[in-house]
Amino acid sequence: MKNMTLKHITEACHGTYIGQENKIQTEIKGAVTDSRQVEDGFLFIPLKGARADGHDFIPDVIQKGASAVLSERCLSDCAVPYIQVESCEQALKEIAEYYRSQLSIPIVGITGSVGKTSTKEMIASVLSQKYHVLKTAGNFNNEIGLPLTLLRIRQEHQAAVVEMGISDFGEMHRLAKMARPNICLITNIGICHLENLKTRDGILKAKSEIFDYLEPECHIVLNGEDDKLSTIQEVKGIHPLFYGAGREIYADQIQNCGLKGVKASIHTPEGSIEVDIPIPGEHNVYNAMAAAGVGLALGMELSDIQAGIQQAETIGGRSNLIESGGLLVLDDCYNANPVSMRASLDVLCNGQGRTVAVLGDMGELGENEKQLHYEVGVYAAHKQITALFCAGDLSEQMAQGAEETGGVEVFYFKDRDIMTERLLEYLKEGDTVLVKASHFMEYPQVVEAIKEKSSYISGRK
Repeated sequence: MKNMTLKHITEACHGTYIGQENKIQTEIKGAVTDSRQVEDGFLFIPLKGARADGHDFIPDVIQKGASAVLSERCLSDCAVPYIQVESCEQALKEIAEYYRSQLSIPIVGITGSVGKTSTKEMIASVLSQKYHVLKTAGNFNNEIGLPLTLLRIRQEHQAAVVEMGISDFGEMHRLAKMARPNICLITNIGICHLENLKTRDGILKAKSEIFDYLEPECHIVLNGEDDKLSTIQEVKGIHPLFYGAGREIYADQIQNCGLKGVKASIHTPEGSIEVDIPIPGEHNVYNAMAAAGVGLALGMELSDIQAGIQQAETIGGRSNLIESGGLLVLDDCYNANPVSMRASLDVLCNGQGRTVAVLGDMGELGENEKQLHYEVGVYAAHKQITALFCAGDLSEQMAQGAEETGGVEVFYFKDRDIMTERLLEYLKEGDTVLVKASHFMEYPQVVEAIKEKSSYISGRK
């Protein structure tokens, strides 16, 4: 890792180096907080979690070959050098910020209320046509995940695409301070994290902190159809590149191919391309336009942008199609808010056979959370799906909205596991099933139960 000696790391995190002086110039090969990921030559950064304290694993990581460790404790007879700090969590951020300052590669920072991860995957696919790309893994997009992502960048990487998620004011400022993105992209300003941010204007203000460390030669890419984002006309002398209807990048001739994906023509200032997006849902056209904008900002050819869009893939828990036991399962249970719920229900309607939505509570919606759940139920009924299964305290409002609207079978349960048992009894071969809820509902367990029991479901007509 470039210039990542123990001396520089100690200075970056304002720590105290304790160990042999002849090892202070040792350059680490990597830095992790998970003791299971430690390799020879790594720096281990122990964090205190709800279930365990990383300090307890320091002897284990030394046995694995760690070059050094951070510690909030005074360590006696430590076999390797250690850097004592007041807070390992704060030190992690400061080390990542220092490491980022040593890098010259372009970093794309992505935020927004909905679509961060799917847009990140699309952008990474496009950039990989020209660059060796590192991207955020899974949901590593917060004040722990982002610095760990930055510390994964290696000499062979030529670009990085990082997701930046927040739930309160000031968080994005701290993320931007670490990442210093060269290209800032905001997908939309929706209705999530309202507990702290209160209103969409509050969300816009918090998300806009991504611009705090933007340099004049950098780029901004924004969804021009979003009424809040469209008010941003200039930031530090930088004029945003907008995508969406009537903007610099726009799409037409959109053809929904159901669960096989979407076709569209994307028009840019550099010309037009025809794309077959291999991911279901018309909302993915916006992801493709966003990726085109980033590609153009980095000077990519349209042919490469086209190829990247057409090779894009989903990740587990994100509109991931699973064929199992005669069922087609749309695994979209990574997270949820009202906008993404509606988008997923739109995709479900393209399914064959009976269409079954298995939905759960959405978190951090603030004082209007019950009404927002009710409206999702109404929307589900209007989409004329076959059945709605839902579990959780707030999802009772979702069930009520669907029942009062009518036209859909509704099954509501307080308990997720009881709902799953009834769901498995209900499903039959040929059904298309959407599974979606906020992460805390642990709906991946529902997907696994369906996959496990699919052999029993197969054959039901």
